[in-house]
Amino acid sequence: MNKQSNDNLLSRQLQEWYRQYRRDLPWRDSNNPYAVWVSEIILQQTRVNQGRDYFLRFMERFPDIESLAKAPEDEVMKCWEGLGYYSRARNLHAAARQVVEEFKGHFPASHDEMLRLKGVGEYTAAAVASIVFGQPYPVVDGNVFRVLSRLFAIKEPIDTSTGRKLFTGTAAAILDPQDPGTHNQAIMELGALVCTPRLPRCGECPLQHYCMAFERGEVSAFPVKKGKPVLRRRYLNYFHIEQDGFTFIRRREDADIWRNLYEFPLIETETESDLAALQSDPRFHTLFPPDSEVSFRHVCRLKHLLTHRIIHADFYRVELPGTKFPALEGDFLRIGSASLSEYPVSRLLQRYLETI
Repeated sequence: MNKQSNDNLLSRQLQEWYRQYRRDLPWRDSNNPYAVWVSEIILQQTRVNQGRDYFLRFMERFPDIESLAKAPEDEVMKCWEGLGYYSRARNLHAAARQVVEEFKGHFPASHDEMLRLKGVGEYTAAAVASIVFGQPYPVVDGNVFRVLSRLFAIKEPIDTSTGRKLFTGTAAAILDPQDPGTHNQAIMELGALVCTPRLPRCGECPLQHYCMAFERGEVSAFPVKKGKPVLRRRYLNYFHIEQDGFTFIRRREDADIWRNLYEFPLIETETESDLAALQSDPRFHTLFPPDSEVSFRHVCRLKHLLTHRIIHADFYRVELPGTKFPALEGDFLRIGSASLSEYPVSRLLQRYLETI
C-alpha cells in the first residue's frame, strides 16, 4: 500500500471513529459560519464543558453578526465575563463590525478574506473554511499537535517556527480533501477524548496500529517542547470602597491584562505588601489624604493564575465619610454599590465578590 492510500485509510478510520464517539455539541454540524466562528474563538484556551455554556449564552444574546456588531463593548465584555483571555472578546466584537462594514454583513467564505478579520489567525480560518465551506485547510491546535507528534514520533518541538511548519505540513498530508471539515473535527476530538496529555487511552484509539510512539513505547515522550515560559508574579492591592451606598471603579485602558474590564482602585507593588506598608506609599495618600477619616478592613488574599503570570491580590474594604475625595472623583466612576454586577470585571474580582 502506497503512502497516499495509507493516509486515506487513516483518515477514513479516524472519521468512522468520530461519527460513532463524538460529543454532542451545539455548534457541531452547523452551516452557519458565524456560529462556528464564535465557537472556535470561545474554545481557544477554554475547556469544552465551560465553553458550551458560554456559547449558548453568547448566541442567545448575539444571535447574528449584526447584533454583535451593534452592541456596546461593555455589554460584549459582560457576556464574556469569567471566560478569560478578554482580547478574544474585543477582537470578536471588532471583527463583527468589520464584517458588517467590509462584507455587508456576510461572513467571508474565502480563507484569505477570513484572515483579514481582527483576531482570526490561521487556525480559526482553517477551521471555519473546512467545517462550513468544505475547503481543504488543515487545523493545527494543541490536540492536533499531540496526535500527530505521537502518530509519527515527531521529535521537532511544537513551540518553534520550524515545528509549526512541519506539523502543518504533516496535517495537510493526511487531510481528507473530500471532507476536510469532518477530518479536522475528528482529529481534534481524538486528541481531546483519547490521545490526552496524561494517561492516554491507547487501547481505545482507532489509529493505534499506525502510531509510531505507541509501537516504541514512547507515548509519554511526545509532544516535545523546547521550553516553558517563566511565570511573572504580580502583587495587586484593591480597595473596595463604600460611601453612602456608592463605590468607585474604573476601566482598565492600558495594554495589559484585563483591558476594558472594570476594577476597584488599585495599588500594584513589587512584592507582597500589607496595610502599614501601603500607607507609606505616596499613591495611597493620593487616593486617601492623610487627614481623612477612613477605616480599612482586610477582607481576603487571593491567588490567581494566568498563562504567564501568578497574581497575588489583597482586597481591603474601605469605609469613607461623606466628604469629597478629589482623586477618586476625578479618576474613577462613582456608581451605586448595587449596580456593580452590571459592569464586566475579571474573574479575579468575581472571585472576591463571591466571598462577600
